[in-house]
Amino acid sequence: MQTRRSFRLVAGALVLALPLLGSCGFGKATDRVYTQAAGTNNRDADVHVLSAVIVAAQPDSGTFVASLSNASPKDDNQLTGVSGAGEWSDLTVDPSDLSIDIPARGFVNLVDQDPITVTGDFDAGQVAELTLTFESGDEVTFDVPIVFACNSYEGRDLSQQEPSESASPSDEPSPGDVPTDGATVSPSESASESSSAPAAPQEPYSCSTEG
Repeated sequence: MQTRRSFRLVAGALVLALPLLGSCGFGKATDRVYTQAAGTNNRDADVHVLSAVIVAAQPDSGTFVASLSNASPKDDNQLTGVSGAGEWSDLTVDPSDLSIDIPARGFVNLVDQDPITVTGDFDAGQVAELTLTFESGDEVTFDVPIVFACNSYEGRDLSQQEPSESASPSDEPSPGDVPTDGATVSPSESASESSSAPAAPQEPYSCSTEG
């Protein structure tokens, strides 16, 4: 008799616990794998700016990457400018004038457009403040993380491309081709010209996890 009573008590406890066990069942939001995205979103204007980042393969330069979604059902729009804001207003963005079409209910990924490069005094891991302007007159300012050009961002930074072949050394005149009209170039003038050359690119970041 004692054994039967104990069994009834255990069975009753299991019945009471079933709702609690069901609330922790499979398929709930807490069971799903979640990977936080590095980019930031801004939905303050008709054009939503999604997954915005500056991808940097080296210090002091990078490429602005984002997706633009036009929420307007009937009005086309254009991204006309990207610039630094606040403490980041000294950033240089190239090109400074843009005309990237975003059709009504349309979606544009800047990865598929000509690169928008950003230069300044910064490192990956920081957060810059950028302002985006649109043809409609909308203007949004928000924080944009600066990320390493690694993993899914590898190859996305086009801010330091190889120089054009149009300026190859073979196009320069050899010493024997210099006209003898008395106009010669002194060593000091050559040195001054070389000193005005662009600064050497920064050492690229390493994506290796070793060491």
